[in-house]
Formats: sequence, C-alpha cells, structure tokens
Amino acid sequence: MSQNVEAWWKEAVVYQIYPSSFKDDNGDGVGDIAGITSKIPYMKALGIDVVWLSPIFKSPQMDMGYDISDYREIDQRYGSLEDVDRLIAALKRNGMKLMLDLVVNHTSDQHPWFLESKQGKTSLKRDWYIWRPAKYDDEGNRVPPNNWRSMFFGGSVWEWDENSQEYYLHCFCKEQPDLNWDSEDVRKAVYETLRFWLDRGVGGFRMDVINMISKDALYPDAPIIEPGVPTQPAISLMCNGPRVHEYLQAINSVLKEYDAMTVGEVPAVYTPKDMVSYVHPDRNEIQMAFEYALCTLDYTSGARHIAKKWTLDDVRRVIGEWQVGMHSMGGWNALYLENHDQPRSISRWTDDSAEYRRKGAKMLALFQTTLGGTVYVYQGQEIGMVNVPTNWPLEDYLDVATIATVNSLKNSNRTDEEKSKLIASFLTRARDNSRTPFPWDATENAGFTTGKPWMRINVDFEQCNAASQVPDISSVLSFWKEMLQVRKSNKALTYGDFKDISDGHPQLFVYTRSYQSETFLVLLNWSKEHVDASFYCKGSLIAGTVLASSTTLHPYEGRLYQL
Repeated sequence: MSQNVEAWWKEAVVYQIYPSSFKDDNGDGVGDIAGITSKIPYMKALGIDVVWLSPIFKSPQMDMGYDISDYREIDQRYGSLEDVDRLIAALKRNGMKLMLDLVVNHTSDQHPWFLESKQGKTSLKRDWYIWRPAKYDDEGNRVPPNNWRSMFFGGSVWEWDENSQEYYLHCFCKEQPDLNWDSEDVRKAVYETLRFWLDRGVGGFRMDVINMISKDALYPDAPIIEPGVPTQPAISLMCNGPRVHEYLQAINSVLKEYDAMTVGEVPAVYTPKDMVSYVHPDRNEIQMAFEYALCTLDYTSGARHIAKKWTLDDVRRVIGEWQVGMHSMGGWNALYLENHDQPRSISRWTDDSAEYRRKGAKMLALFQTTLGGTVYVYQGQEIGMVNVPTNWPLEDYLDVATIATVNSLKNSNRTDEEKSKLIASFLTRARDNSRTPFPWDATENAGFTTGKPWMRINVDFEQCNAASQVPDISSVLSFWKEMLQVRKSNKALTYGDFKDISDGHPQLFVYTRSYQSETFLVLLNWSKEHVDASFYCKGSLIAGTVLASSTTLHPYEGRLYQL
C-alpha cells in the first residue's frame, strides 16, 4: 500500500482532551464528560474530526487515570457510561468520532485482576502479571530480580509482596503493575475490552506505551551507565520485545473489523526505519505512532532534568528525517507539538513573553498544519496557552512524576545551588505545564468551574481565554481555524512530498510540499529578528501569520505560498 493512498484518518484533525482540566459541568472542580459534551460546538467550529480523551476509566487516580481499576466503568469524577454514550451520540450528530486512551501495558494495583493475582502463587490469575523470586547479594540480603529503573518515577521496577514472597514488575509507579501479555488469558481479556467499547460506538484508540507489552523475556540487568547507583535506565529492555509485533497484529485483527483509528505511543523507537516496522500498512499493526525525536531535543536522553540547548538546525534535521523517511518507506506520521506529557510549545520552541507569544503561537500553528501526517491538537494549544509561571511554588505542581523527580533531585549528592538549577530546569518541562484547567473566559476560575479547581489555573487567563478569541479575527484561535481549513482544502499539505530548501539559513525554516500537480512553499522565521526572505518569497500567498506584503519577515512570522 502506498504512502499516498488516501484515508479518512490521515486527513482527520484530532483534538486531545485532558478530562480533569477541560470543562467542569457539575461544579466539583474537576472536568467531566458532560462538560466535554457541552463544548462540542466549540470543537466543531475549530475544525476537529476526532476527540481523543485521556483516560476516563475507573481509577484510584495515582497517575491521573493511567492506573485503571476497571476498563468497563467510568471514574465517578468524570461521570457514567450513560454520559459517554451521550457524548458519542452528540459527536456522531456533528460528524465527529471519539477516541479513547487504551492503557493495557499495566493496570492499577486495585484492579480485581491484580488483587486476585497477588493472593498467592496458586492464584488462577497469578500469571496475569509478572512475578519473580528475589535474588540475594553476597551478604544474604534480598535484592530485586534486576537493576531496572522505573520510568518517570525513579527507584526499582520491582515491588516486594510480603504475602506471596515474590516481586512484581511495575515499569511505572508501584501502583501500576505490568500485565503479562505472554498470558493468553490477558490478551483475550483485552480483546474483549476493545469490543466492548467499539460496540458502543468508539471510533479508535490511542495506545499508551503499547510497545512495552513485550519485554526482554530474560529480564537481564541493564548496562551500568551510572556507577554506584542501584538502579539503571532500562527503557531499551522494557520496549520492543520479541513478541510485540505478534501482539499488535492480534489487536489489529479486532480493530480492523470496525475501521477504527489507531495511534501508538512507542518509546525507544528512534528512527523512521524502526517506526515503519510498527506502522507500515502491510504490517497490520497500528496506523501511526508518536515519535519522540523532536520533543527530546531540549534535554539529555534519559534525564529530563538536564537541559540541552537545541538549534534550528536540530529542528530541521529531525523534521526532515521523519517527513522524508516515513514517506519514502510507506509509514505515516502523527503530528504533535504538545500533549499531556509535554510542556507548552510556545514556551518550549519560541518565546512566551507578552511581546512574542501570539506571534510564536501562530508560526507554530502554520508549521504543524503544513507537515505530512495526521494533525493532533492538544487542548489550549489553539488559544496559545503557555507554561505556568516560573515562580510558582512547588506545592502547586501536582503531577506524581514531577513530585518524584523533584524529591530525587533534592536527595541527590549535589550542592544546593546545583539542585536548585536542576529543579528549575526540570520544571520548565514538567507535565504540569500542560495540565492546568482550560480558560474558557475571564470570569472567576476562568469559566472552567463554579467550584474550587482541582489544580491551580494559569495566572494569565484574563488575557488568554477562548471567549475573547472567538470573535477576534486576529486571534490565535482564529488563525488555527484558518490553517485547519486551508489544510483540509489542499491535500498536498497532508499527502505531499517534503523537501527542505532552507540551505542552512540561521533563522529560516523553508520547505516545499508537493502532491500531484501542486506545490506549496512554507516559510518560517524561527527568530526574534526581522529577516530578509526575498530569495524565497514567490508564488501566491495562501496564508500568513502577519498581514504584510513585504519580503522582510517579522519575528516568528510564517507564510504559506502556492507555487
């Protein structure tokens, strides 16, 4: 199957909602499904085709719903199954689909499956999770089965269970035990869960860390890259295991009956060649997946707290590799600049000061909507939300991973000055930045809730909110609407060949998109300077972030020409 075989899911625009922070309908301070349903007209006006919800299932909420205790029940903070049915029906009436977050690498430790599994070694569900006996050091002390370090949370991935006298594996926090996908019963239970939701009208799934469902079966020690530390980064051993493709093909055999849309989160997939092994249509696995190359440019691999300077050359290189590489090998890109695990893109890639934030927001919108792949917009991105202020006290950061990382840095063998610098650096990339409640208007609590918000609202809501931007034709929201319409009207922007023609320019990112008989030119000034672009300005101007006809680009200006 060719890269350019057209499909509805390739042309769809997906809007990701973080349910707790989108819209509260019942006044308890937490966003809910009824609140989401009430904002369907807003999303339709934006140009959205698919609404993706981060987890809404029953959960103890140790990790904001990524610890699920029942896959067929809705967490009461969000509503009920009937609320979901009403949401699906309302979306369908508006020509939209619902995508759910499928979290099946692990469950909550309160899931009935795990509660039964931990009853003892003879439990009928013992092998639904990954249990291993202890090892012992030279002095006879009990130690975990290997030296793997938990993702995000630090410490060992192994937790001792006193009752059954074995360790269980949790690649994330200890309240999130990993399922054993080598168990046929586990796989059947997941397939049944998929059918349960597909039969209710769900249109697809975002698959959380889906390439972690198969791990190195021998569970060997990870290489020691931090001498003297008991645990080591082990992501390469947690991901891309020997049976991962077999399992994904089995999942796909269920999904294809429903023409469902799929996008995977696949850590430790570093190249387009490796990604294509998951997303090429002939593989019959997943349709697309999120790459990590761009969103890891600004920090050291495996150490989110250690900042790394990035350059425009880095951005052009990564975009070029994935645009050209995936296209040439028959893959498909999932285009995102923000999500619930990433900071706000304006703060990250441009300048979030009052002078530049709107300019940067529009430039990034033009950038994302002119790349090849399926566009994913994260709530608030379309109105230009930015990171939380750098002077927020630590108690306002609620993410369990943020708290764990900060505590780890505080307890490290560093000077107080080093600790402070590393913590400040890390907080600019903390997940909390993208999780603040959505500012609907400039009233109390930003129109998000009539109660007390579960998380502090960003302080700029009076200046940055949806209500003020809807009627403003020069707003970030209006520009997003324009660019999504331009994209849908010109298939070259979805399917076309990508060619970087920047020629190493220190401030400009310039590329073309060509499809059939059409060619478009994208011109981005990725700087705070006025830049002469006379060499590139040609053709008919289709869209631009600035109403200007000069060949000199303003700071963070972007233009789209048709040649």
